[in-house]
Amino acid sequence: MTEAAHAPRIAFIGAGSTIFMKNIVGDVLTMPAFEGATVALMDIDDARLEESALVARKLVAGSGGAARVEATTDRRRALAGADFVVTAFQVGGYRPSTVIDFEVPRAHGLRQTIGDTLGVGGIMRALRTVPHLWAVAADMAELCPEATLLQYVNPMAINTWALAERFPRLKQVGLCHSVQNTVAEIAHDLDLPAAEIRHRVAGVNHVAFFLELSHDGRDLYPGLREGWRAGRLPKPPLLMPRCENRVRYEVMDQLGWFCTESSEHLAEYVPWFIKRGRPDLIERFAIPLDEYPARCEEQLASWSDEVRALREADRIAHERSHEVAADVMHAILTDTPLRAYGNLPNRGQVPQLPRGAAVETPCLADATGIQPTTVTDIPPQLVALMRTQINVQELVVRALIDEEPEHIHHAAMFDPHTAAELDLRQIRALVGELLAAHGDTIPAWARPRRAA
Repeated sequence: MTEAAHAPRIAFIGAGSTIFMKNIVGDVLTMPAFEGATVALMDIDDARLEESALVARKLVAGSGGAARVEATTDRRRALAGADFVVTAFQVGGYRPSTVIDFEVPRAHGLRQTIGDTLGVGGIMRALRTVPHLWAVAADMAELCPEATLLQYVNPMAINTWALAERFPRLKQVGLCHSVQNTVAEIAHDLDLPAAEIRHRVAGVNHVAFFLELSHDGRDLYPGLREGWRAGRLPKPPLLMPRCENRVRYEVMDQLGWFCTESSEHLAEYVPWFIKRGRPDLIERFAIPLDEYPARCEEQLASWSDEVRALREADRIAHERSHEVAADVMHAILTDTPLRAYGNLPNRGQVPQLPRGAAVETPCLADATGIQPTTVTDIPPQLVALMRTQINVQELVVRALIDEEPEHIHHAAMFDPHTAAELDLRQIRALVGELLAAHGDTIPAWARPRRAA
């Protein structure tokens, strides 16, 4: 291990995501290697930016360190000279964009739970998001070409793939907390310390699987399967009170392995659980339809109280979060080897999946950057499921790269959940209505042409 040669600069694009910013910046401030670092917060919302800057400065005060906090609405100013760039933004916000992504499909008979990764909601979010990530990458190529992008924006796999296609020299990794969250849930169900569970995961983001899962040399899968079949598992959820883990256990029982993403996410990635005329499935597997809008409304209702408490605090103490961004930055900065899960373009590390697709595997981070490890033993039934996700992701990436609106429709036609509910003409009508509703939050080439 070596100490950092200079005080690093971290640019946080989308810093109006105050709680997420608090987790990442708070984690950074616990590490001596970041003493004297500059944290450049950038957001287009002046009010949210001011709130985040206030929180960040109180985190610095609470840490007793000497980090500097800058706040700006100018992305290029934030990026200039950065060593690390963190992205955490949602183009179009909850209102109007997320509301559109739920209300329009619902009117067509298509229900969703989260709508940010796959399906029509994920497709629309990709159209809104990728052009802005490309703009960040273009600025980085000019202003901080050696910086590493730590990308936390959904749809993670589409974003990572599209960034690599347009900016192949960009140092980037897509980071997600689904692996560590799932380990915590499994530990909760089995009454085990999460830190003692050994695991190995591979796949595509949100549809990766635990290929190995053990504690003290004992395979944990027999206990998970027996507990599910006996009705003892899952226990009441640890992290998301409204979201029981029944879908993941059923998929494990049928396909053999446990998925990294929560049941409310997984339910809308596959054609098996959310079906019109089958309320019994919704009830049996406790699927929280429209969960993400409900969560957003709750957060909006409570945000003013949270902001008031943060404003009144002289300083903010911080406990390490479950995110890995600070650890990855520390590994690169100090050449301290780290093993963490990351999303990178497939250059052969998962030979069972198409080259170029964004895949999630164990990665090694140090001063040389972030290198994926190779995984060759994903069971064929899981590969088949992952390919259904990659089909949609690839068509969205091709739509964005080629500026081809037809591929947006094609992506929705091959989405497992959408195709299970709607016919081809219904899907085309739904996609057309969504594109029109999103207006100038999506690229001009994707907007429907008005009749003369």
